[in-house]
Amino acid sequence: VSPDEEGICSGKYFTEAGLVGLLEQAAASFSMAGMYEAVNEVYKVLIPIHEANRDAKKLSTIHGKLQEAFSKIVHQDGKRMFGTYFRVGFYGTKFGDLDEQEFVYKEPAITKLAEISHRLEGFYGERFGEDVLEVIKDSNPVDKCKLDSNKAYIQITYVEPYFDTYEMKDRITYFDKNYNLRRFMYCTPFTLDGRAHGELHEQFKRKTILTTSHAFPYIKTRINVIHKEEIILTPIEVAIEDMQKKTQELAFATHQDPADPKMLQMVLQGSVGTTVNQGPLEVAQVFLSEIPNDPKLFRHHNKLRLCFKDFTKR
Repeated sequence: VSPDEEGICSGKYFTEAGLVGLLEQAAASFSMAGMYEAVNEVYKVLIPIHEANRDAKKLSTIHGKLQEAFSKIVHQDGKRMFGTYFRVGFYGTKFGDLDEQEFVYKEPAITKLAEISHRLEGFYGERFGEDVLEVIKDSNPVDKCKLDSNKAYIQITYVEPYFDTYEMKDRITYFDKNYNLRRFMYCTPFTLDGRAHGELHEQFKRKTILTTSHAFPYIKTRINVIHKEEIILTPIEVAIEDMQKKTQELAFATHQDPADPKMLQMVLQGSVGTTVNQGPLEVAQVFLSEIPNDPKLFRHHNKLRLCFKDFTKR
């Protein structure tokens, strides 16, 4: 829509009826996308217009649609799927402007890594030739010096939405956790001698947090990464996170309604089964058998003990 000479916008959308039409379309689209919470937000703008026009017919239709939207939220609780996210990095001069750029891609729910990998391989393989394109299989930081300059490299990593602790008090429902997302995280395990996995006492973890230039859901299904920060977890911090995760799983499995014995059995086997030597017992023996010499570790030591206290209570 372009303003004409006098700078006044004309056109059928620049009328009250035009605005109402656009908002109705928006509400219908949100409804199709399963974003019923957003339908409510759109109608909050529409209702006062119809109220001012004393249009009871339109108001009755809107309230009917609102009832539909809210009852869908109630009935589909836990069954709604919003999207899966992947970080894709492009490396190599063949990509031109894209070289060294990273994006977060939003894919339909439950897209497997293999699916997006296959699709991008096919797409860029056709453009550059399949022998030129190479997919980097790990999520370690890419060292440009080690790459072949005649090839094009793509690195794909599954990422999850990331929230700070303070955000979690506002993001309560499943919809809240999948809407207006700008930060994503992936973890890379590593040891100081270069292997990915090692014994408990040498297992570090790198958490990479990406910030995109816009929030998902967006008009485009991929958005540029504009900021990247890394947090390195020491072995005892990795153990604390694992214990917290196990405790959460136990809490979830014991409070499920209706109760699910299979789920509970799986969680119990994972947390107390002795077949896997990386279980809680091993964690306790490695990190809690003696008080650490380094006073910096006291806080972590105590935190891990509290995790175990919580865990045994569960």
